[in-house]
Amino acid sequence: MRIAEVAEEYGISADTLRYYERIGLLPRVHRNTSGIRDYDEDDCMRVSFIKCMRGANVSIEALIEYMQLFEQGDATLEARKQILIEQRDAARERLERIQAGLDRLDYKIAHYDELLAGHGGSVPQCSKSN
Repeated sequence: MRIAEVAEEYGISADTLRYYERIGLLPRVHRNTSGIRDYDEDDCMRVSFIKCMRGANVSIEALIEYMQLFEQGDATLEARKQILIEQRDAARERLERIQAGLDRLDYKIAHYDELLAGHGGSVPQCSKSN
């Protein structure tokens, strides 16, 4: 497949695909006799995997390390698993911060509900626990 076809198939720009190749997320994609990139099935599977992991908020740096380990074979299974665990833990931390922010917003909205119901108010507060 040509780069434009892969870009359309996976919803990724051609520039992003070139970037992924340049930074090592994708191995050098084979080029035809005219010098045009010709993505094979393995390349497309990698693009799909990268898109999936980016959708899970795995960092580019972690993905680069993961893909380098992948190229080394099954001897790196534990190291690859550890990268995924670290990325999962980072995602959980982000989720906890987001949830705390949502909780503060819910508290503030409830405060405004009280104000609008005529129960008055005092000095603005962010939340009970700030």
